[in-house]
Amino acid sequence: MDCKTKIKELREMTGMNRKDFCNYFNIPYRTVTEWELDNRHAPEYVLSLLEYYIRHENICKEREENLVSMVKKDPIHGAKKEE
Repeated sequence: MDCKTKIKELREMTGMNRKDFCNYFNIPYRTVTEWELDNRHAPEYVLSLLEYYIRHENICKEREENLVSMVKKDPIHGAKKEE
């Protein structure tokens, strides 16, 4: 997969727009723009590290959501507790 496609795919996986993606990962906006326009190419290790981090964070977020969901449910009946 080429750099242009990969960086856009990674950014879309996060659900972030380009500005938020750049701020979150502390990458200059112009750099990511150049990567996505295929004017410049990110080193393969940068793409690999970004992908690893994004996937790891998604796993953590899913676990947190599952934990919150379990706490809100009655552990015996599996139904939501009345508030």
